[in-house]
Amino acid sequence: MKFTLLLSAFLFFFYNTCSSFEGSNNDIKHNLKAKAITITTPDKKTSITIDYSSGCVIKQLSLNGKNVLSSSGVYTGIRTNKASFSSSDQNSGVTVAKNTNGVVLSGISYGNEAISVKEVWDFKLKGNKITWNITREYTNTIQLEEMAFPKWNFANLSVWKGGIMDNGGMVWCKYLKQVNDTYGVHTGGVTFWNTDSGDALRIAAKTEKGEEIAAKYSHSDKNEFTCTQLVTDTQLKQRYDLSRFVSQRADVFAPFEVKKGKVKVSFELQYVDYNREYSKGTLPGIDAIAVRELLNTTGRYGVVDNNIIGANGWLTNWKCLHEPFFAQIGMAVNDPNYTKNMSSTLDQERDLAMLSDGRVLSRWHNAAGDEIPGTYNSKTGYYEAMWGYTIDSQTGYVINASEQFDLNGNIDWLRSHQLSCEKALDWLIRRDSNNNGIFEMMNNGIADQKASDWLDIVWASFENSFVNAQLYEALTLWSKCEKVLGNQQKADYYSAVASRLKTAFNKPIEEGGFWSSSKKQYVYWRDKDGSVHGDNLVTPVNFAAIAFGICDDPERTAMILDQIEQRTAAENLFHWPLCFDSFKREEVSEGNWPFPRYENGDIFPTWGYLGVRAYANYDKAIALKYINNLLNQYKKDGLSSQRYSRTTQLGLGDDILAGISTSITALYRDIYGIRPKWNRMGLEPNMSNTLNGTKFSYTNRNTVYNLELSVNDYLMRTPGFSIKSKEGFGANKTGNVLTYYPNNEETMVLQISAATNRSIKMEINSWETNAFAWMVTSLDKYQFTIKGLEANQNYQLTINGVIKKIKSKGDGSFLVEHLCKSATKFAIEKS
Repeated sequence: MKFTLLLSAFLFFFYNTCSSFEGSNNDIKHNLKAKAITITTPDKKTSITIDYSSGCVIKQLSLNGKNVLSSSGVYTGIRTNKASFSSSDQNSGVTVAKNTNGVVLSGISYGNEAISVKEVWDFKLKGNKITWNITREYTNTIQLEEMAFPKWNFANLSVWKGGIMDNGGMVWCKYLKQVNDTYGVHTGGVTFWNTDSGDALRIAAKTEKGEEIAAKYSHSDKNEFTCTQLVTDTQLKQRYDLSRFVSQRADVFAPFEVKKGKVKVSFELQYVDYNREYSKGTLPGIDAIAVRELLNTTGRYGVVDNNIIGANGWLTNWKCLHEPFFAQIGMAVNDPNYTKNMSSTLDQERDLAMLSDGRVLSRWHNAAGDEIPGTYNSKTGYYEAMWGYTIDSQTGYVINASEQFDLNGNIDWLRSHQLSCEKALDWLIRRDSNNNGIFEMMNNGIADQKASDWLDIVWASFENSFVNAQLYEALTLWSKCEKVLGNQQKADYYSAVASRLKTAFNKPIEEGGFWSSSKKQYVYWRDKDGSVHGDNLVTPVNFAAIAFGICDDPERTAMILDQIEQRTAAENLFHWPLCFDSFKREEVSEGNWPFPRYENGDIFPTWGYLGVRAYANYDKAIALKYINNLLNQYKKDGLSSQRYSRTTQLGLGDDILAGISTSITALYRDIYGIRPKWNRMGLEPNMSNTLNGTKFSYTNRNTVYNLELSVNDYLMRTPGFSIKSKEGFGANKTGNVLTYYPNNEETMVLQISAATNRSIKMEINSWETNAFAWMVTSLDKYQFTIKGLEANQNYQLTINGVIKKIKSKGDGSFLVEHLCKSATKFAIEKS
């Protein structure tokens, strides 16, 4: 009898204190006495505990067994101009009900007579993810000062290194230095990561149609790192000018109205193995972890918000439109969210930053104070810089638009920029008053004390070689875009302008060009009075001439690059300075004096991609040396600087420049040869023996390409095809048709149409003028079409040693069908 009573008491205690919902395999546990529910994913990587004993709060969020929250937990709430309310407030009306693979908490309420909020929290297990659906009902329409929908309170600012947002940007926790430092953006999803543990938390956010979501990241007065999501009917405005980041102020967003009725939002919580998810693959000779961290921090930091991708970044609320490398950074970051945001950034600049005559305003900032008087637009944030009309905003817009098209592959998008790119180019092309083929700035000489390009406190004037080199690149790229758009006349026109510019640019300075035979370098500029300036070996000027191809003279290239390397090595500099010798005193603002100081001699790695590109085809070892130097510097200081002192090589400047990552973007473009094109994935490697065995995956427009690279040995593989070649190439597969682009160009293509949807496997043995050979190792019936041959020409086709005479068609193509029952070799040679 005594035993029976004890057993009954134990069972009563057990069933009233802890239970598991039926069918959940103990993944959802309900402690009735403590009023706590614990939900754990099947892989045990993610677990949350919801406490509804007083109010309703997620008290623990454990990843890999470690709770990452502070004692404040995660809760919802609102703040009016008079009071604050949250789901953590005393509330005895919460009820719990089981649901399929989940649990629903109802009766969550808070507020007062002016505004009352009722919420339902619906949690479900979805594989190894936890979904949290919040339905909120407002009893009245009211203006709010603040909202938590919800607010995540993490233990401290070291829980995460940062968070990668779903607009391609990132929040860098260490820069929320002071209490209430806050960064607010118009997107809600984020992946927080910890480099040391490799643990990451992905919070995917989804609103209902017509709703907007924003998020702010802050340093709380409890030294917590907080993430707060806000869901509204209309896009939130900034409270302080156009500031996305505010120092020591938690209320980054302006007051907003919520309407009577229901609002829903859904969050999906998932543990992410950061090391696996963001792996850069196997990179012999390169620190792959440093590459990953550099791109995920400094590279992404330039994303200020949706529609604002720059290089100065969110801490200073700045974006310079006179920088041509944002699309290239996106190529290396390789995040579809960055790519999408960059497209919309260029859309916004087309619509808001271009004047009717084609002038592209040079900057965006959160507030007035840096502008030529009368040019700042307080609604849009775009303006002309007070230092002078920086004309490279014309070229920067066109270069970025052209390279962005290669990433997004959207012809309709490109067409929407056709008129604006033409206007931007034509605005600058019109600036040739002496008709010598070199295009002019808006300042005439150093006496104006105004800038004309990125070096904004150097008085480069009138005929500026740096801007003209960038114009050559813009003309070359845009000419190809015009061809894609079907306007051959415009393509030829811009190509002709570029050709004339190239001829004029390369003339000796005595004949009106920029080449100084005595100094063995390109000079920086010529004033309207004919005086020549900037023969102090300005690196971005000379690098741009070589990298953009306006200088293709091997002798001049060697003179410049040998000289730069000798002088950089002599000073043992980790990266290239802006110039090696001093400008003259009257050529620069006083902030550049005495030499070396600021833009007169300090190290600005922002232009490193030009140096890497210039050296990659001349001496790859030198290019790789400076890539590795930059990675080593990142491991020392995170590259969290504007520039580096020429004398101490320590970081300087309050501004952090995302452009400081460009030497690493050049690693991908100019060494690994990642060259996506609008209609294919391109590969143009420039490998060294030290890099042999490089393996990584690259995603281009939703297709994952597995790449294996060694010297003269390149493999591109997807589930649909595999191509091995000794030369660069491009490839695309649509349906059962694989298109191969020799040298990643469109002058000739090989199309292989398969009878089935099996993977097509081929190896290119050689592809030379009038002689082409390849081998197919996959088994299927194929139709081979080559386009780009000489028209009506006799050729010899060989298939596994069997010779057949063929003749190309009038359009320079020919077609042959063959059933490949085993590995089959094909060769075509002009008769």
